[in-house]
Amino acid sequence: METPIQQSHRPSILTRLRAWLIAGLLVTVPLYLTFVITVSFVTFVDRKVAGLIPPPYNPNTYLPFWIPGSGLIIVLVFLIVVGMVARNYLGGKLVHLWERILDRMPIVRSIYGASKQIMETVFADKSRAFRDVVMFEYPRKGMWVMGFVTGETQGEVQGKTATTVVNVFLPTTPNPTSGFLLFIPKEDLIYLDMAVEDGIKMIVSGGIVAPGQKKRPENKKN
Repeated sequence: METPIQQSHRPSILTRLRAWLIAGLLVTVPLYLTFVITVSFVTFVDRKVAGLIPPPYNPNTYLPFWIPGSGLIIVLVFLIVVGMVARNYLGGKLVHLWERILDRMPIVRSIYGASKQIMETVFADKSRAFRDVVMFEYPRKGMWVMGFVTGETQGEVQGKTATTVVNVFLPTTPNPTSGFLLFIPKEDLIYLDMAVEDGIKMIVSGGIVAPGQKKRPENKKN
């Protein structure tokens, strides 16, 4: 038989209903958002690609139903074919010629050059881009922020500094795609063991989602 004290500590039905509701939201909302975003992205690509394909070559013209993801498959096949052509000798010559033409256009060459450099940095096999999560004091001592090391500073910027500095990207919350590029001495950085994905989650959530103690697969600190 339960004592009055044990009965007073038992959660009320409203408390339990609230806990169940929150648990249900935590399970269903991420699944729903993932589904909606995925479907929206696939539908957007399908509609854009369908408008570029002539009706005689569009499979949806002959079928009584729409094939979801057909546009995305076409885009992937197109990218693979472009990659195959660009990697052979003749294709490489054509790409080089195209880049020389773009290099003669003042505004276009800046956009193309910056975007190409970013893509090469992100997809390079030995790239160190966004592989180190660091903490440092900013904008004053005693106040800490979290950023990502994007590489070692080189060229004139490194030559003008008295110590060895590294490139650190300081993202903003909740949009980590915008932020600031800082050149910080290595000795002023504290390297964290968390994975980059965990760091991004923490920034996007404003600190609500905090990573555990799981370390990165590759914990290399230069």
